[in-house]
Formats: sequence, structure tokens, C-alpha cells
Amino acid sequence: MLAIAAQIPSAEIGAGYFQETHPQDLFRECSHYCELVSGANQMPRALEVAIREAVGKRGVSVVVIPGDVALQNAADAPAPKVEGLLPSAPVVTPTSRELDRLAALLNGEGRVTILCGSGCADAHDELLALGERLKAPMVHALRGKEYVEWDNPFDVGMTGLIGFSSGYYAMLDCDVLLMLGTDFPYRQFYPQGSGVRIAQVDLRAENIGRRAAVDLGVVGDVRATLAALLPLLQQKRDGAHLAQAREHYGKARKALDDLAVGSSGKRLIHPQQIAKAISEQAAEDAIFTCDVGLPTVWAARYLAMNGKRRLIGSFWHGSMANAMAQAIGAQASFPGRQVISLSGDGGFSMLMGDFLSLAQLGLPVKVVVFNNGALGFIELEQKSTGFLNFGTEFRNPNFAAMAEAIGIRGVRIENPAEVDDGIAAAFAHDGPVLIDAVVNRTELAMPPAVTLEMAKGFTLYMVKAVMSGRGDEVLDLARSNLWR
Repeated sequence: MLAIAAQIPSAEIGAGYFQETHPQDLFRECSHYCELVSGANQMPRALEVAIREAVGKRGVSVVVIPGDVALQNAADAPAPKVEGLLPSAPVVTPTSRELDRLAALLNGEGRVTILCGSGCADAHDELLALGERLKAPMVHALRGKEYVEWDNPFDVGMTGLIGFSSGYYAMLDCDVLLMLGTDFPYRQFYPQGSGVRIAQVDLRAENIGRRAAVDLGVVGDVRATLAALLPLLQQKRDGAHLAQAREHYGKARKALDDLAVGSSGKRLIHPQQIAKAISEQAAEDAIFTCDVGLPTVWAARYLAMNGKRRLIGSFWHGSMANAMAQAIGAQASFPGRQVISLSGDGGFSMLMGDFLSLAQLGLPVKVVVFNNGALGFIELEQKSTGFLNFGTEFRNPNFAAMAEAIGIRGVRIENPAEVDDGIAAAFAHDGPVLIDAVVNRTELAMPPAVTLEMAKGFTLYMVKAVMSGRGDEVLDLARSNLWR
């Protein structure tokens, strides 16, 4: 993406002028390239560099232009050559020495687990061949989900705070961990101790060893590296580690799916049911976006990828209210594809004004609002550390009625029996739709492992809740998560 940001008149910069900011400073931390253009003669070269940086690094470039500079006559400059302006993605293969060392590590005795990230894009066939050769379970980080989990007999789920218990334990219970194209940042989820050897393959050398101490770092493109590595690997015969991890994954997957079943006659909708129904009824090539917080949890656990679908979120910066804005951009870029935003009520409310854009631009985005009346993930964090929830409750309107008032189809779902039909009707509508899914506020998104600190925190929360006259919250918590 190339963004052009306006600046105040250049003569006023630094004088506290009206609306003065320093965009080049504001955007520098979230872009690959960010420069201030001070004159018309600087613009052609700065623009070319910005485009190459954005395309080459698959990220964002920002060019900041003061208003008076933008009005200057354009400088004479030769037209850029397209081939030099739009560089192809690099294909980097490690040296034979590095490949031999990596093969020796993987061919040795010991159980191998593979951790996959977004760098595994376009390497699905190579991953399957690697899993078969090593009899190794594959764990994925959130950004690797859309590239790894589909049609994969070696997949054992995601790791991390919102991951699967099977993925968590497959990483901890191994002798060799092979990291492929991932910069998964949470160090507490990596295997600890000197007995585990770690090898990391990444295109960016600066990522090697950044999250865990590695025994072998290999700089290379994942697909090209695996293609060169596979002929060097011996076929492993012992599949006990893989079988154990897959069995654990099957139990974890069933437990999560059981939470997504609506109970007949009960008006309490579990958000898992909404997410699973969305996945089952969405198009084969649907583009999903998800807000930070609980919508990301439900997307990670219940949206099924197939190699054609995309999952987009603020998985690095963790910015709130990202889902609908990303859905608008995705739908404008791909008008022929179904785009579905999994929005939290907090995130949707923050950008409610942009909801009008769907009607004004005629974008048929389906916005699913998980209406639990709270900043749900923040509440979970407060409870897990022993605090009574504070400042997280919303007094939400009827979002579906609000949508109808501005000319967008609104569907409100308040009963588990209405979920499938309501989502089907919304997806069948030829135009933008808001699905107001009124879901359980006290649903717990359990992490793959509960630490002693978390247990202490929840115990302290419950004691405080009872003593402060909020014992009904404890009952709601139990009723939602234990007595099902």
C-alpha cells in the first residue's frame, strides 16, 4: 500500500500552526518507508522508492506532502520502467552446507514438531511432504492458519494464548522444534530447557533467534528451502509422536465443536455457534476479517480455511476496530468475492460512522457484530488477574434496527434456533447486511493451559465479586461455562 499524507504549509512547520502534526513521525512505526517531500524535484524519486519498498516488502509506504509543495509544478523526470518499479518476490535458497546441517539435525534421533507461520504461504505441498518424511505434527501461529491447517493430516492446531491445547503440548513435548517462516512472539509458549534443539528457517535474517535461542538458523524462503531439503531427509518410521499429537488434537477439536452447539429452547447464544455457522455457510473463497479481542479467538478456532479463503486481522499491532475497515478495503479490491467482517460490539461502535460507507459505496459486506454488551476480552484479562471488571460494559442499541434506519439490511439473532437461518438469509442478500448476534457475555475463551497465576486470579475475582454484592456474575459465569 502507498499512502499519501497531507502536511500543513511548509513555511509553517514547527510553528504550532493549525492542525500541525508530524505525519512522518506518526506513521514511521507502522510503515516500511515514510518520508517528507520538501520540494517538487524530490517527489519523483521519493515516489519510486516508496513503491518499491511497499511492493518488495509487502507492506506500507507513506509519502508526506505539504499542501504548498503539492501545488508546485511537477518536475521533469523520466518515466519509471515498470520492471524496475515492481520487483518480484525474492527466492532465497540456503547454501548446501546449511542444508546439510539442517538435514543432520532433523535426521537424528528424537521427536520433531514443526511450527509454521505466514512465511509458509505457497508451500503447502512441501509442508505435507515434510510432515510425511519426519512423521512430525505441525503447529501453526495465527498468521499461518490460512496457509497450513487445510487438508493437512499433520496439523494439530494453533498455539498461543488463544490456541489449542494440542498445539501447545505438541510444541512443549518434543526433542526438536523446526520453526518455518514464523516470528511468533510469545516466548512462554516455546519449549524450555537445554534438552530441546531448535532450528529456524526465515527469509529475514533479523528474525533468527529473536524469540527463542536457536541451535541452527537458516536464512531462506520456506518453499525453496524445503524443496532443496527434502531429498536430504531420511524417512522416519516411528509415528508415535505424531499419532499422540493428532489424537490430542481430535479431542481438543471435538471439545471446541461441542461448545458451538446451540441448546434448543434456551435463549442464550454462545458466540462459538455464530462463528461455526459463519464458517459453514460462507463462500469457498470468502475473505474474513476479525476485530481484535474475542472475535479473533472465534475466528482462530472456528473459521475453516481451504486454500482459497483469506483471514485478515490486526494480528501484529492489535489495533481495535480494524475488522470493518479492512472489510471495506477488501470488498472494494475484490468486488466479486464475499467479504465477512467479524466485529466486536466495541470495535464496531468505534467506527460506526464508516458503516455508512457500505451504503454510499454499494459494498455488499456482511458485518457480523458479536453483541455481548462488553469489551469481552478485556473483562477476561481483568478477571484472570483478580480484578472486578471495570469500564467494560456497553449499553448497546439494536444494531439491526440502526442498520435498517440507514438503508442497510439488518438481521437480529437472539435465539440459538435462529442462528443458521438468520445467517443464511443475511449471506443470500444482494447488498450490505448487518447481523446483530446477541451472544453470551460471560463466555470464557479458555487458554490452552491454565497457569497457577490465572487460577489465583479467577479465584480472587470470584471472592471479590461475592463480597461486593456481585455474586450474580459468578453464577452467570458458572451457568455459561460449567452447567452446559
